[in-house]
Amino acid sequence: MSQAVTMGAVLKCSFGMTPSSLIVTPDKKVVQNTPVANIMDHIPMKNILPFGMCSSPVNPMVAAATAAAFGVLTPMPCLPATSSPWLPGSPPILVGNMPVLNNNCKLMCNWGGMISVASPGQIPVQTV
Repeated sequence: MSQAVTMGAVLKCSFGMTPSSLIVTPDKKVVQNTPVANIMDHIPMKNILPFGMCSSPVNPMVAAATAAAFGVLTPMPCLPATSSPWLPGSPPILVGNMPVLNNNCKLMCNWGGMISVASPGQIPVQTV
């Protein structure tokens, strides 16, 4: 069963070297004092923070540094380039008039990386 993703969720990128945090703005999306993300929370540097260093050869900065190093892959600082929303979302559940973001969703970076949710930012509670 999937979980809704909230402010502070931990994200990972297939080409990033460190995890990152998801930033969710609280506009019309707060449940029990916690901002809940929807599929449109994909804006670089607003919602998606850098993943340390990027090792994608498609990233122009990495390509330039690798060429300068005579073909030796040279990671460069990660500047996420996410132009499309998270997929697939949870269409039956809307947050801010858009499908809620769940921990099974994926986000593509223009530099070839696949961004996924490592931790949804909430702790599951088991009730008796």
